[in-house]
Amino acid sequence: MPSRKKTTTKKASAKKTIKKDVSKKTVVKKQSSEKKVIVPSKKKQSAKKSLAKKVPMLLRGMRDILPKDGNLWLTIYNAASDISRAYNFGYTETPILEDASLFIRSIGKDTDVVEKEMYVFEDKDEKKVALRPEFTASSARVYISHGMHSQPQPVKMWTIGPMFRHDRPQAGRYRQFRQFDCEVYGVRDAVVDAELIVVAYNYLKELGIDCQVHINSIGNLDDRQRYLLELSSYLRSKRSMLSDISKKRLLKNPLRILDSKDEGDKVVLEEAPQILDWLSDDSKKFFMSVLEHLDECGIPYILQPTLVRGLDYYTDTVFEFFAIDSTDGSQSALGGGGRYDGLVKQLGGHDTPACGFAIGLERVLLAMRKNIESRDTIDYSFDNRPPIYFAQLGAQARRRALYLIEEMRKQGIMFIHNLAKTSLKSQLEVAAKYNATHTVILGQKEIQDGTVIIRDMESGIQEIIDEKKLAKTLQKLLNRATK
Repeated sequence: MPSRKKTTTKKASAKKTIKKDVSKKTVVKKQSSEKKVIVPSKKKQSAKKSLAKKVPMLLRGMRDILPKDGNLWLTIYNAASDISRAYNFGYTETPILEDASLFIRSIGKDTDVVEKEMYVFEDKDEKKVALRPEFTASSARVYISHGMHSQPQPVKMWTIGPMFRHDRPQAGRYRQFRQFDCEVYGVRDAVVDAELIVVAYNYLKELGIDCQVHINSIGNLDDRQRYLLELSSYLRSKRSMLSDISKKRLLKNPLRILDSKDEGDKVVLEEAPQILDWLSDDSKKFFMSVLEHLDECGIPYILQPTLVRGLDYYTDTVFEFFAIDSTDGSQSALGGGGRYDGLVKQLGGHDTPACGFAIGLERVLLAMRKNIESRDTIDYSFDNRPPIYFAQLGAQARRRALYLIEEMRKQGIMFIHNLAKTSLKSQLEVAAKYNATHTVILGQKEIQDGTVIIRDMESGIQEIIDEKKLAKTLQKLLNRATK
């Protein structure tokens, strides 16, 4: 009997324990297999629901490409492909992720790109990797990794794609951005430098951008060492007038001060020694030859003695491209490049001369947008042809319209359309918004007669034609518009 009492007491205490557990945040339920299942409290469940409802936001410094800009981007990409192939550059691609040491060794550990802007992290193998901040180091690795030194020289490569830098977002500058890049390996000749400038200049010209070339020479490594002694001595004497950033650069890399945008620094640099006065005879001769080639090609340029570029691997020729705003004459940087004869050897390859450029495509897009008269107009032209809209009225016309649109597509004629719309007025308004030159109209009467209406969107004049002659008529209109 005493043993029964003890058992009852234990059961009673167990019940009390369960009651206490119910008041806690989680409840422990017993299953037949004696496994314990944790049931979330109402607070945790509501938190999960609110998390599910939260709208995903674009990361700061990133951007989406929307349909209204799609054709401009395709124009930018296609122009890059066309001009690269015209100058016999071969297309290459490199991974977005690279070993972080590749960029630290090539760009320079004291540069802003490596110190402040590069996205670096450890992967699951505990290897330090980086999102590529530029193309040149990757293309040099490609040249080394695939034994391209044994191929006929020069090796000419081009590529296009996204870069990543944790920079301060502003107009035309994002943390993920796109670049068009051309590189030439294996030849040290002034004509290579000049050709690259010509390629970039003509690329921008093809896109309707009025471009100005700034150019300089920073000599070879020995030239720069001699110049740095003179420059450092001068800047130390003016240290109190320098910006805080330039004071730090004075200790690490005085050459970078020449690239300062601070107005006070610019005043100091007006009296600074110029690197052109410290070039060796070989570097002077090489640079003069580059300028002569540019003169021969009719490429306008401005000699810019303070131009050094922000990356450590450059030697001799350096250059930048600026878009000129026709309204106020202001300039905006689009990209640049130069020679980097020591980079391949520095990364463990053979001693290989090289030169290249990169152009920021977001900035190109910005410059192109300034040339578009109406920003409310959406560019939906196909292969530089003016867009044509297809409007329909009624269910039967909608079915026939879908068939005709497909038939015209097979013959190379593209339409903008919205077959879900039923009002002719609203469809014509959409056609005007897309800047369509003509609208094909199909209604119940036209289906019965085997005809279509072609409306000139500028004059409003409408012409009725046989449906069988639609392709031929539209081809004539398109050919006339592109002449």
